[in-house]
Amino acid sequence: MATSTDEVRGVAAPRSIRLPGIVLGVGLGGFVDGILLHQLLQWHHMLSSTNDDRIGVKYYSPNTVSGLEMNTVWDGVFHAVCWVAVLLGLGILYARVTHHRRRVWTSRVLWGWILAGWGLFNLVEGLLDHQILGIHHVYAGDQQIWWDMGFLLLGLLFLIGGYLLQRGGRPFDPDTAGPRGERP
Repeated sequence: MATSTDEVRGVAAPRSIRLPGIVLGVGLGGFVDGILLHQLLQWHHMLSSTNDDRIGVKYYSPNTVSGLEMNTVWDGVFHAVCWVAVLLGLGILYARVTHHRRRVWTSRVLWGWILAGWGLFNLVEGLLDHQILGIHHVYAGDQQIWWDMGFLLLGLLFLIGGYLLQRGGRPFDPDTAGPRGERP
């Protein structure tokens, strides 16, 4: 019994790399967020808005040495979780690729799922940390709602764009493909 539109058309859907691609995208998206927004731009840290949060976490001002130390510890915890997600995604991908050696997909499928995973990260992190918990915002201040909404919109665009990108990927037979995966 066919379980997807692609299977109805006679092409097996690239399910084997969907989960590892999404998990990799979540981890890599988290790294981009942590490295760019937390470290390079220093717009926020994990606990930089707890003076105005919704759950009562103690405030650690990033403008004091002790506050910055605590925020840096929690940024490190965040990066450790991202690292575990990347390792888990790579492990799942390796297991699936070595298990289904004859089922080869163009890299467009994997990159599409990675982009979708990054979008999923932005949506979950943006809704949970920025809106529900309020422990930090993309760029705190008078206009923070617009920065937060832009982050969510970017996540939605990544999720949709990644889904559309992976749909264009097709399987190929490595025995008949040329050096770049082209068919003769």
